[in-house]
Amino acid sequence: MPPIIADTAAITLAADLLKQGRLVAFPTETVYGLGADASNPEAVQRIFAAKGRPNDHPLIVHIANLQQVFDWVEHVPQAATRLAAAFWPGPLAIVLNKQPWVPMAVTGGQSTVALRMPNHRVALALLQAFGGGVAAPSANRFCRISPTQASHVAEELGESVDLILDGGACQVGVESTIVDLSGKQPRLLRPGQISLEAIEIVLGKTLLLPDSVATDIRAPGMMAVHYAPLTATVMCASEHLAAAVLSAQQQNQRVAVLVYSQPQNTADHSMVMPASADAYAQQLYAALRQLDALQLDKIIVEQPPQTSAWRAINDRLAKAAGRV
Repeated sequence: MPPIIADTAAITLAADLLKQGRLVAFPTETVYGLGADASNPEAVQRIFAAKGRPNDHPLIVHIANLQQVFDWVEHVPQAATRLAAAFWPGPLAIVLNKQPWVPMAVTGGQSTVALRMPNHRVALALLQAFGGGVAAPSANRFCRISPTQASHVAEELGESVDLILDGGACQVGVESTIVDLSGKQPRLLRPGQISLEAIEIVLGKTLLLPDSVATDIRAPGMMAVHYAPLTATVMCASEHLAAAVLSAQQQNQRVAVLVYSQPQNTADHSMVMPASADAYAQQLYAALRQLDALQLDKIIVEQPPQTSAWRAINDRLAKAAGRV
């Protein structure tokens, strides 16, 4: 399925397809999503089939306005109202206790649902034209690199998608922050561009961290291996990078490196990323796809700084390398 430019006619067509229970890929500010009518269990099951995604993995429901939150959840706590006022539309998903009618296909069999209002003109126009919630994980095969361009969706999912809306390259580049407000204490389930510290300031509370709570799949992106290239990928500290490249080459491995400091000219292929965390994140998945397409033996990624600004990037790279 070739992408089509997301003009008014294309968005109207996409909304009609969603109403028919079909699949539509569309851009958000984070990554491209694979969308279906979240109120239609059969349509939602088509997402799982297209992605090869296990049925017990919950999806995020995308909505167009704050009023729609009440359609999906039993109770909207003050903490959720504060976060929505501060960060919506934007790259933040909030997990709350669901209404009884919400399909278990959307929630992975759980009693909670994740909601998000994306900050992208195409996504919002589609949601407004559709008029309901759209369940949408990233538009890629399960556990593979998320798509940040419409062409990535076409390469990955092909004819299993009924329509791909092309809204250009995603501006954030990594998936949304996910915060769980369904329990007694808020907790971070997945880091994203909206930082832990920014959320804590708004809530006036400390968030529990993913590694300090149960390891059940409460939200997307919680697998130990995720966002992964087909090529074996490893992380390496800056001071050990040259030695890691040499060691791999001594084993007759062809190596690509992804660095943010300076080129590693001894590798078979070297790609230099921005030194800014936001710019790095925006380019990350496209860069991993380019290196994966080279079909070399190994991708070595220079370990980014271990700071708050880089938390989401380090999370994605650790999972791409199968290391948590």
